[in-house]
Amino acid sequence: MSELATHETSAASFALSAEQEELRSRARALVEREGFAERSLEWEQTGEFPWANVKALAGEGLLATTIPVEHGGNGGSWMEGALVLEEIARACWVTAMASLGEIGVQSQALAAYGSDEVRAKYLPQIASGDLICSVCITEEQAGSDIFSMSTIATDDPDSGEVVVNGGKALISRGDVAGLFVVYVRWSQDPGMRPIGAVLIPRDTPGLTIDEGRETLGGEKLYALSFDTCRIPASYVLARENGFKKMLTAFNGQRCLNAAISVGLAQGAQDAAVAYVKQRVQGGKALAEHQGIQWMIADNEIEIQSARQLVWRAAAAASGGFPNRHDAAIAKVVSNEMALRVTDRVVQLFGGHGWLKEFPAERFLRWARYGPLGGGTPQIQRTAIAREVLK
Repeated sequence: MSELATHETSAASFALSAEQEELRSRARALVEREGFAERSLEWEQTGEFPWANVKALAGEGLLATTIPVEHGGNGGSWMEGALVLEEIARACWVTAMASLGEIGVQSQALAAYGSDEVRAKYLPQIASGDLICSVCITEEQAGSDIFSMSTIATDDPDSGEVVVNGGKALISRGDVAGLFVVYVRWSQDPGMRPIGAVLIPRDTPGLTIDEGRETLGGEKLYALSFDTCRIPASYVLARENGFKKMLTAFNGQRCLNAAISVGLAQGAQDAAVAYVKQRVQGGKALAEHQGIQWMIADNEIEIQSARQLVWRAAAAASGGFPNRHDAAIAKVVSNEMALRVTDRVVQLFGGHGWLKEFPAERFLRWARYGPLGGGTPQIQRTAIAREVLK
């Protein structure tokens, strides 16, 4: 194990078990062996889904980290999922986002709330890397205001099927996903009560996906439309009053989003440390200048602090889903930390930080997504304050 990894663990309030240490080391070794960092800019520039990396993760059993053993997975906890995603994000944000659903909320929502048929059919395919899932919440007029969503699901008593109409916007992995976890309304009644979720396979008649929109991080985002999409009743994850259940599952996404922020901040710090040691200015390495040392120290303090909060949220899940309060705190701190750290790293690289051939600029761009996905810091602060004040 590296000196860095040993230092991280010795400082932890949530000490890792020998098995967790081995998992983290195995994830790091695979990421380095497969050249995730070296190909990260390529995935961005081409906009291609990083299938080679995802298949490598599946081959190592890492994509199946949190999937139940009975369905082809390793039965790991949210802590194991956070450890693996941090190591991936340390090298390649594109691949971390590509594997987030399989290690996190999509697979866990299926495992916790899916029918026996759904679990048996889809979870082994997710574990093997043969099936990519996408979660669909956002609509053109319903982002943070989730209660304004208009996609609706209705029961057809004649066929016993569920019919879905509506659309979603800014959806990740629309180009490759074979299964969509779609949040829906079960009636036009206002508020939380009618909101639930269903599964819609890619080949469902009536489902159309647009060509995608370019993003700052290279990943395309897609719009989906549902025109009388018919699915079996067994593909329902949550009916009316199911929003709280699905929101609980989404706490896992917030926790793992935070782990990705910690990972990419650590990757940026690693790159900065290597750079300032070899870059000479004023007759000595940048690392020998006190002002540079303080910037490196500030990064380390913030990364270590955020990591503790992510581990706290993941460890407290105890086999279920992370607590909303803990996950919200971890997400806000980690997202905002990553923005500050990666901004400092660009400054540490100086003019080279502005060049795409150096890693600093891409870490800064990657960090900007964290506060946008999985609930903004503003929404999380509202939830945190309500918990404190109730």
